[in-house]
Amino acid sequence: MNRITGRTGDQSLIEMSPSDSFNDESNGRHNPYTSASGSSQLGQQGIDKSTQSKDSVFFRDGVRRIDFILSYVDDKDGERKQERRREYEANLQKAGLELETEDKSESDDGKTFFLKIHAPWEVLATYADVLKIKVPFKANDIPDHSHIPMSWLSTPFRLPDLVMHPEPDYFTAAFDKDKADFFLIDDKDTFFSPSTRNRIVFYILARCPYTTEDKQKKGIKRLLSNGTYCSAFPLHDSRYYKKSRDPNCESERFSLYKHWATFLCFFKEQPLNLIRKYYGEKIGIYFAWLGFYTEMLSFAAVVGLICFLYGLMTFEENEWSKEICDENIGGQIIMCPLCDKKCGYWKLNSTCSSSWQSHLFDNVGTVFFAIFMGIWVTLFLEFWKRRQARLEYEWDLVDFEEEQQQLQLRPEYEIKCTNSRLNHITQEMEPYLPVTSKCARTCLSGATVLFWISLIIACIIGVIAYRLAVYAAFASIMKDSPTNNLHMVGSLITPQLATSVTASCINFVIIMILNLMYERVAIWITDMEIPKTHLEYENKLTVKMFLFQFVNYYSSCFYVAFFKGKFVGHPGDYVYMFGKLRNEECDPGGCLIELTTQLVIVMTGKQVWGNIQEALVPWLMNWWGSRKARNHPESLYCRWEQDHDLQSFGQLGLFYEYLEMVIQFGFITLFVASFPLAPLLALFNNIIEVRVDAWKFTTQFRRPVASKAHSIGAWQEILNGVAVLSVVTNAFIVAFTSDMIPRLVYMYAYQTNGQLSMKGYINDSLSIFSIDQIPADSRPDPEENPAWFNSSITTCRYRDYRYPPGHEQEYTHTMQFWHILAAKLAFIIIMEHVVFLVKYFVAWLIPDVPSEVKARVKRERYLVQEYLHNYEVEKLKDQLSCNTYNDCTCPPMIYPSLPTHEVLSECL
Repeated sequence: MNRITGRTGDQSLIEMSPSDSFNDESNGRHNPYTSASGSSQLGQQGIDKSTQSKDSVFFRDGVRRIDFILSYVDDKDGERKQERRREYEANLQKAGLELETEDKSESDDGKTFFLKIHAPWEVLATYADVLKIKVPFKANDIPDHSHIPMSWLSTPFRLPDLVMHPEPDYFTAAFDKDKADFFLIDDKDTFFSPSTRNRIVFYILARCPYTTEDKQKKGIKRLLSNGTYCSAFPLHDSRYYKKSRDPNCESERFSLYKHWATFLCFFKEQPLNLIRKYYGEKIGIYFAWLGFYTEMLSFAAVVGLICFLYGLMTFEENEWSKEICDENIGGQIIMCPLCDKKCGYWKLNSTCSSSWQSHLFDNVGTVFFAIFMGIWVTLFLEFWKRRQARLEYEWDLVDFEEEQQQLQLRPEYEIKCTNSRLNHITQEMEPYLPVTSKCARTCLSGATVLFWISLIIACIIGVIAYRLAVYAAFASIMKDSPTNNLHMVGSLITPQLATSVTASCINFVIIMILNLMYERVAIWITDMEIPKTHLEYENKLTVKMFLFQFVNYYSSCFYVAFFKGKFVGHPGDYVYMFGKLRNEECDPGGCLIELTTQLVIVMTGKQVWGNIQEALVPWLMNWWGSRKARNHPESLYCRWEQDHDLQSFGQLGLFYEYLEMVIQFGFITLFVASFPLAPLLALFNNIIEVRVDAWKFTTQFRRPVASKAHSIGAWQEILNGVAVLSVVTNAFIVAFTSDMIPRLVYMYAYQTNGQLSMKGYINDSLSIFSIDQIPADSRPDPEENPAWFNSSITTCRYRDYRYPPGHEQEYTHTMQFWHILAAKLAFIIIMEHVVFLVKYFVAWLIPDVPSEVKARVKRERYLVQEYLHNYEVEKLKDQLSCNTYNDCTCPPMIYPSLPTHEVLSECL
């Protein structure tokens, strides 16, 4: 749906010989016709270079728009590169593109040539037909009856209507150059938006050959990789901090920065239509999804905060913590050592502080929040489908099918696949990869992924071994540590906390290092598979990267949640890793508080590091790259040089943005039962993330090539998978990691005084062991025991449900253990079934496409058919009238005779 406004002017074309610029380059001569420093031939055309704005996005004639920029450096030993450029640019001209070169003497470093590319109307029309680009043919006359109740409340959050809706609403149809007069073409120069123009030009650049000997050697990507060109990018339309002085420039970049990319706009809505118009649908969909995800997070954050406040308000009602802290109860319970040799006996009341902390997250509110998040995830995904369907209609993506994109083969696929076969759909020969080669490549790729996942697991085992090895050292060192005397925090610094924090930090560093290494490996093995289309390439890479990141980021949390403290044995029969490292037990306050610590460190560390990396690294690199240009007057800093000094937005740039958010989505869903404040942290991060990404796109990166997408692609299925898994993990966390189920079983089945209270729970949950039965290899060294320990103490306690010494079944599990296990399994089954039932009911209840959108789509399709029919009838009448009257003059077409250009569409 395009806005048909623009400028007028005679298009005085300056033709350029394909060999002119190369003769200048190879012979060391300066061609005044192809360089901005020349004036003789330009003067003949009536163009005064001194009046041209350096911030302009037009050729020197001030008429032809620069659609793409290629830059290169004149190497002393670059004859082969010069030859490639000569052939490549000659072929670009054969395809109809017009070129203009800026000499290196005009660049800020004195070494870089800039080749400006313009696509004339004939080329744009031809490739718009090839790519089936939708363009307007009639103003939309369907009334918009949508009304938001009490809309005045949202006034402070709104942006100006011109920013939110930069284009009028039109009915659109796929462009057909044979029916050009059917479409609303008021001005050929502005009919195709700049984003559409650069998309068409890049399509040509990616398929144009650069040698006559081998037609398979083609594409700008290969020329960039072998150093023939340094960069290739479309231009921003202005500086981000002020409007362009050229009245013909839209200055949409300035509008985006002013209304979207500044942090002071964090509470404002996003100008999605302007983002889509400037950057293309693919980037527009990403920011629409990120904004919607952030909005939905606000509901989860509020409920999570309420659950946390509930834990605070019931702080004083925590009966089991009172018993632990009571000198007459917890102070009289002697606990067995937590490690061999270096850990002494200890009193239960030493864990008073950690038991109070654990209550903040391990309470009845945790169960409610786990169930709520299972439903929230479903609502988020279902409402996103509806939001996405509305965007598909508004952005003319309803008829956009993946099959249409799949017809556009990757240039790398065409080059590397030497075999051909008949396409039964197009009835044309197309390249293909033999089944044997495909299977071999897929097996090698799978083996590589498994190797790296095994490497992560090995690193996690190493971290676990670290935890087991250093715990005893921390326990020995911190026994008489000066930190124990610190006011307020002294009691909080325990060996368990020191081990958990240092292990989490080490794990985080390992995660970051493995990330940097695996990213290159994943791209390499995906390239090796030679995917057929860009869509297939992105999906393959997405799956590989997410599998790796899933194991990398979540494995440590899975260990703490489901393995730590579950397989430790009991005094006298402990379980050892590698035969000598005793498996670690949970913190006396429970494993849930350790899972919370692990989650906070990894999640917060990743988010803080990610935002610093996203914002600081591009800024520093741009600051360093433009250090020479900063010494020049602003009037001499050309638009193409400004963009050249920015960072390149690679093909996978958006992929990493999605990956970051989906990993965060996993943190707030898979383990949210252990930390109800996780959605709140994610909300604060995403409010910053939206503006950091906007600032980065607008100010630090070159303008990316516009591309279409009607959904978030493979990420939708990944989110669905994480949503299903989150129900299972949260059910297991509540059942096996928290102490909620054992407490409920005790209160309803084992309370001896007949009241529903938790009195006596601590004594009931601890088993008894005879000290003289502890093996000599496990007994603490004499110097490790506290001063109050003496020979009169004959037993110690440990967390488990086992018969005491002297019983006929001593140290075997009691019936209460099996009752608790049955209750845990029953809770998992009931919670999963209830949540899944609600999930599927909500998914069934909420249609993926709003009824209003369905009606509008049907109406628009009907009108398109009707107008096309009327157009054909009128055209037929005109032809019959012309045949009847010989003196009749038929209205000419917009371009009665198109020059013949080589159309680079052999892959279609």
